[in-house]
Amino acid sequence: MKIPNLASLTGVIMALSFAVQPTLALAQDDGVRLNRAIELLESGQPALGVLSADYSLGNARTLARSGLDFIIIDMEHFPFNVERLQQFLLGMTDKRQIQEKGNLQMNVTPFVRVPATGAEEVLFQAKQVLDVGVFGVMYPSISTREEAENAVGATRYPQVTGAVDFEPVGLRGRNPANATWFWGVRDYMARADVWPLDPRGDLLAIIQIETVEGVANIDEIVSVPGVGVIFIGPSDLTASMGYPSGGEVEAAIQRVLAACLAQDVPCAITTSAGSVERRLSEGFRFVTVGFDGGISEGVSEALRRGRAAAGR
Repeated sequence: MKIPNLASLTGVIMALSFAVQPTLALAQDDGVRLNRAIELLESGQPALGVLSADYSLGNARTLARSGLDFIIIDMEHFPFNVERLQQFLLGMTDKRQIQEKGNLQMNVTPFVRVPATGAEEVLFQAKQVLDVGVFGVMYPSISTREEAENAVGATRYPQVTGAVDFEPVGLRGRNPANATWFWGVRDYMARADVWPLDPRGDLLAIIQIETVEGVANIDEIVSVPGVGVIFIGPSDLTASMGYPSGGEVEAAIQRVLAACLAQDVPCAITTSAGSVERRLSEGFRFVTVGFDGGISEGVSEALRRGRAAAGR
């Protein structure tokens, strides 16, 4: 008797799982926003998360039940390993939570920061991490409108000719098999577009402002259709400004925040237990409460204060 190989068996199992999935469950999922961070932003609530360099299977389980709203896997300053990322995402899949919620929305939304900066080619890196199922990409060091348009384009598929949201032109290649499987939906192609340009979109293009040029061009950058979040990077911005000793960096931060508030684009920044409440009161809507190497006491305290400030 010929024994089928592992790939064939996997394909058969996946096909059978789709075939026997209850129609009722699929119907319930149709109206569910899979990206919980977007759901919070749409409802006017801030989203609280962490940057993390630890994308091990063990940490995936910890983060999945951490009480955070999102995580950003930092593959800019740490290894760009897509296979390891895929294992991490599978490790974050909490079957008990899915059963209890009755839908496929993850409590903690995973994003990735890619290594390529705004001046470099980002398309292949964005495509790699999106194709394994992350819900958005953070693009470091975006300094011009053109770089922001390229980042948004790298996050989305080409649209139907004549569509009202045709631009920025989608650049992502079409091979969503792994992402479709991870999201657990049949309509991935319809959902996998950038919010808020596509109101149903479940992907976030997170644009980092980290340079003097980026601050100077913020009005043009924030007006690019498809920009989901503007994320200020205080450390690199300080370096770009020549390490000033006065209040110049904070003035630049406030300049970016004001542009975001004027255009109703969520603004993001890093915080700690000592600053999270102040930043939320200023109007920041997407904040990290620490850097994850495990959920430390400081991260937990910043998360607690952030939730209290947000009334959650």
